[in-house]
Amino acid sequence: MGQSDLESIDVEKLSAWLDSNAPELGDGPLQMKSITGGSTNMIIELDRGSTPAILRSPPFVATPQGAKTIEREATVLRALEGTGVPHPGFHVWCPDPGVIGVPFYIMDKVDGWAATITEQNETLYVPRFDGGADQHYLGYAMVDGMIAMANLDYQAAGLQNFGKPDGFLARQVDRWLGQRATYPQRYPKYQLPHLEGLDYVVDWLRANLPDESRPGLMHGDYALNNVLFHHNPPARLIAIIDWETATIGDPMLDMAAFAQSLKSDKGQVTRSYFDSTNFPTRADALEYYAENTGLDVSRIDYYLVLTRFKAACMIEYKVAEAVQGLAPKAKGDRFDALVRGIIVDAAAYAKSLG
Repeated sequence: MGQSDLESIDVEKLSAWLDSNAPELGDGPLQMKSITGGSTNMIIELDRGSTPAILRSPPFVATPQGAKTIEREATVLRALEGTGVPHPGFHVWCPDPGVIGVPFYIMDKVDGWAATITEQNETLYVPRFDGGADQHYLGYAMVDGMIAMANLDYQAAGLQNFGKPDGFLARQVDRWLGQRATYPQRYPKYQLPHLEGLDYVVDWLRANLPDESRPGLMHGDYALNNVLFHHNPPARLIAIIDWETATIGDPMLDMAAFAQSLKSDKGQVTRSYFDSTNFPTRADALEYYAENTGLDVSRIDYYLVLTRFKAACMIEYKVAEAVQGLAPKAKGDRFDALVRGIIVDAAAYAKSLG
């Protein structure tokens, strides 16, 4: 978000709307500041002399899907109020684009820290946090967040229509192949390349489909840069953020997305996106998750293959953006190598499982 975007907001109109719909934010002059960290949505800090809050919205040049995504985030945060799932407190949803130009919602500003993504290699930098000794417990704090989501009574929370849990796992291969197929439509200069190992992974996933886990709330992009921790030890997760890909589905897929980067006797499915040296092992994290959710983790290998397949399909759009001229060629080359490496590694892991 640029300064020009911020300046295009009618402060008087937004202030009047806040007076009527979010009086708890205060009644002083509205101060706004653009916050970095979001790659798709706008993040604006609001301060009216009381407790600062965060406004989240799609970009001003938003697609209909962007508006729906923001509404989904607002729906989740509203539903989580009063539950044990760590989240920023929800204030209000505004579906009217006439206030600032696009729909938006407002949530609490959370005082915490998250991992950051390095620009050089798109990997996460995790602060050592107390000299490294306490970093071990950051892993368990991450699992605590997934435990809370898996144990949430999503129907009681009002999320019974938020997703389609029946057949969720069986739909995943077609779901992500379908997304991949849209890239040449969105980026006409891009043609889908042959990816070594992709056909094998697809066939293996179809042939080895396990019974689904108990349905639950899924974040969909649960990672160290999408949670906030307390600043000081002991390691505690204070809020899960960026709910734009959330749904009701198979919570084991979230667990696999995190577990694939942890140390394992079987080795990694692919390169880790963070240094897990001081983190718990995959086996220990899975045991902790199973003990606290009652979910069967014995088929985690299937989910480990699936999460890598999903990740490759999701991030391939970055390659397409570069081909289209919307991103630097060097960035496109990095992501092309990453996508190909993930699929090759996923295929090798699937083959090792038989």
